[in-house]
Amino acid sequence: MNSGSKKEVTILIAEDDDGHAELIRDNLNDAGLRNPIIRFRNGQDALDFFYAPPAGTAPRREHGRAYMMLLDIRMPKVDGVEVLRRIKEDPELKNMPVIMLTTTDDPREIRNCYSLGCSCYVTKPVDYEKFTEMLTRLGLFLLVVQVPQLDEA
Repeated sequence: MNSGSKKEVTILIAEDDDGHAELIRDNLNDAGLRNPIIRFRNGQDALDFFYAPPAGTAPRREHGRAYMMLLDIRMPKVDGVEVLRRIKEDPELKNMPVIMLTTTDDPREIRNCYSLGCSCYVTKPVDYEKFTEMLTRLGLFLLVVQVPQLDEA
């Protein structure tokens, strides 16, 4: 990614809970993040973004773009751990940052996600105020993080 071109990073949110997805979007926006956001309601939609042939109106990945994914674990169709595994096994996608953003705080699950290559594991607080504060901090972090383009090795 070119330095100073944070607006080129597209944030991918894989989150089946509509309320959580809206909170994530709103709080990232409140933190000053103005990047494009694409939301997936299940793991299969996230995988289709990367692997399905172009058809219809669903968004598809673009080579030369930088992406970062916020990934829930418990989702319908394909869970977040499988999405993470597939992304990190793919030579074209393996350098894309994937932040696990989930209610699951099981130490085995955390270890598993890190062993598969997640960039960061964040547990969603149950308390609404703490959840929004955590999302604001995450948004501030995303403002400064550097992200490689998909076609960069």
